[in-house]
Amino acid sequence: MKILIVDGQGGGIGKLLIQAIRAALPEAEITAVGTNALATAAMLRAGAARGATGENAVRVQSRRVDAIVGPVGIVVADALLGEVTPAMALAIGQSPAMKILIPVNQCENYIVGVPDLQLPALVSQAVERLQSLSQ
Repeated sequence: MKILIVDGQGGGIGKLLIQAIRAALPEAEITAVGTNALATAAMLRAGAARGATGENAVRVQSRRVDAIVGPVGIVVADALLGEVTPAMALAIGQSPAMKILIPVNQCENYIVGVPDLQLPALVSQAVERLQSLSQ
């Protein structure tokens, strides 16, 4: 299974996702794309097989994977304090890959009806969904 992790700012959510995916799906091919170099570096240190930074990397990699995982802001233009460009959000949204989005209620986005869970619980749910896709 080819998985793309997209994150920004410090890459903390992406780092947690990669560590959990590595433990649960060791055969997965994980590519990390950060909206900035700091996020990319954090995700590479966490165990991503390869990584890149920026808009074009998101656009290209979104077409080449089975699943895209990251905070919900990756599909919202100008989210993550402006790090997600409209082209990034469009590329992820139009990708045929399954999108597994972590409901982070920040950056002027609030998802109604989603329980206020701690990040580790959300990451566990994302990994469970990936596992069901790989079977």
